[in-house]
Amino acid sequence: MTGTEPHAWGTGLMDDITFVGLDVHKATVCIAVAEGGRDGDVRQLGVFENRPEILSKVVSRLSKGGRRLSFCYEAGPCGYGLHRLLTGYGHECVVIAPSLIPMKAGDRVKTDRRDALMLAKLHRAGELTAIWIPDAAHEAMRDLVRARATAVRVLAKARQHLQGFLLRHERFIAGLAPGPWPIDAGCRRCTSSIRLSRSCCRTTFMLSRTLRPDVTG
Repeated sequence: MTGTEPHAWGTGLMDDITFVGLDVHKATVCIAVAEGGRDGDVRQLGVFENRPEILSKVVSRLSKGGRRLSFCYEAGPCGYGLHRLLTGYGHECVVIAPSLIPMKAGDRVKTDRRDALMLAKLHRAGELTAIWIPDAAHEAMRDLVRARATAVRVLAKARQHLQGFLLRHERFIAGLAPGPWPIDAGCRRCTSSIRLSRSCCRTTFMLSRTLRPDVTG
C-alpha cells in the first residue's frame, strides 16, 4: 500500500491512517488498532461477533472524522468474505500469508489478542506479505475443482475397499480384470448375482455398490 512503508514515517503520509489488525475466527473477530506514525498508539479494540452488521458498526466507529483505515488479517479457512466486506466499504484490506509473518525467536505464545496486536503493528511497519485475492467467480471455480478432486479420491478408495471385500469373501467378478475397475452400471450388473450369507456382509456389499461414478467424467 502506498505510503505505509517505513520510509514514509517522516513525511506525514501515515499520520491520518489507522492500521487495523484482525484475528478472524468463525464466530468472532478480535480487533486491534495501531495509529499512524512511528510512535502512534497501539491498543486492542475488543472481540466482536463475526457478523456483517456488527463489523459494519465497528468500521463506522473507527472511520469517524474521515480517518483512513487499512485492515489486515491472516489467510485461513474463513475465506475472503471479510476482505470483500471491508473493501466494499471503501477501505483498504490485505490478506496476509501466515507463513511469511515475521516472528521473534522463541515467541510461541499465541492468543487472539496478541495476534491482532502483532498484525496491527507489523502492518503499520510494512512488514507483512499480502497474497492474491480471487474474485467470487474464481473462488467458486476453485471450490468446484477441489470438491471434484476430493470426490475422485473418495471413489478410488471405495473401489479398493469393494475389491478387498470381495476378495476376502472369495467372490470374483467374471470378465473384469484385476485393478481399479469402475463402479458403473456394468459392474453393478456383474455383481448383482453375488450372494453373501451374513446380513451385515450383504449390507456392506449393497452400500459399496451404490456409489455413483459421475465424478470421473
